[in-house]
Amino acid sequence: MEDASEQVATGDSTDEASPEAAAEEVAEEPVAAVDRSAGPFDVTEVEDDVERVDFGSLRFVVYPDLQLQVDADETTQQYTGVTAIVEGSACQIQAFAAPKSRGVWREIRGEIADNLIAGGGSTDIIDGPFGPELHAKMPSQGPDGRSVLAPARFVGVDGPRWFLRIVLSGNAAVDDSAAQPLLDFARSVVVVRGSEPRAPRELLELTLPEALTQAPDEAAAQDLNPFERGPEITEVR
Repeated sequence: MEDASEQVATGDSTDEASPEAAAEEVAEEPVAAVDRSAGPFDVTEVEDDVERVDFGSLRFVVYPDLQLQVDADETTQQYTGVTAIVEGSACQIQAFAAPKSRGVWREIRGEIADNLIAGGGSTDIIDGPFGPELHAKMPSQGPDGRSVLAPARFVGVDGPRWFLRIVLSGNAAVDDSAAQPLLDFARSVVVVRGSEPRAPRELLELTLPEALTQAPDEAAAQDLNPFERGPEITEVR
């Protein structure tokens, strides 16, 4: 999953393109290619009182049965994504900047497929609830040290000047019923890109929720019902 992740974050193109190039790109794959009326949402599209956990560029609805992990790069110390885990399945979500004029998922899934196939894996394009998905078998090391092919399901969502990459693994990669609660979680996402210029495919910055950065006494004071189970959030490096 790490190798494929790098395929999204690379790219030296700028956020703006010539009018001629932009017109060609829009004709290829417009940003509005996927119906996002049920989510994921841009922050400008949400006007409700739903409680969400705030990770900076990503905000999630609270689901008590899900355990949340914050993924971090050991070298840069940057938070790179949020992973939801439930009953043998996982869903990693990352947000990236994208051009205003076009979607990038078609291009990115092609790069991920090429990378996986070159490494000995296999991929198929399957139509899913968010549009075309990449269903893959990724080379990895099994418990006994032997090479195995682990299933993974790559989902992409193009939004206004952002791109959301969702990776399902474990049971959710092969079982639609196991994937459903995680896809529902992904639909709850609100993306906060910001207005500043960013290079396409630049990872959108994540921050820890305020409750996790407070002193223990402060966090306890804000917990109105300490016996009610909430989301478990851990950090993974």
